[in-house]
Amino acid sequence: MSAEPLLVIVEDDEAFAKTLKRSFERRGYNVLAADSHAALLALLADHKPTHAVVDLKLGAESGLVCVETLHARDPAMLIVVLTGFASIATAVEAIKLGASHYLAKPSNTDDIEAAFAKSAGDTTTPLAPRPTSIKTLEWEHIHEVLKDSDFNISEAARRLGMHRRTLARKLAKRQVG
Repeated sequence: MSAEPLLVIVEDDEAFAKTLKRSFERRGYNVLAADSHAALLALLADHKPTHAVVDLKLGAESGLVCVETLHARDPAMLIVVLTGFASIATAVEAIKLGASHYLAKPSNTDDIEAAFAKSAGDTTTPLAPRPTSIKTLEWEHIHEVLKDSDFNISEAARRLGMHRRTLARKLAKRQVG
């Protein structure tokens, strides 16, 4: 086994996974990638990663299952959960299941490496809440419903209880990613 850390990236967005992989390889990591829990299990049969980056939503699967599997294999592994759908409930569950850190997207390699370095808690963390605007909350909800309806605008509008043209106007104002 080499002295370089072995990182496994569990991410279903192929382009994002490739970008992260290249970035971490430039920083001296050996990197493996999986796009599902089944692919992760196949990788774990032959490899013993020291670090992991896990997306919270893997298509229809939850990345929390991957966190639980990775932690069960090696409780000392540093696991960072990334998500575009951050919530207190999923953050608590991720940490309870063995993640060492939880980051909201967009996050880059610097953020993830900083999270690996901060695997212990910090008692000096400020207690003041981070304000979130109503528009941001609305946009996050719209994006989640769009993703759950496979980006079908008519279906998403129905689930949101709004007219399709109203949703189309909102989407025209802001890029969906």
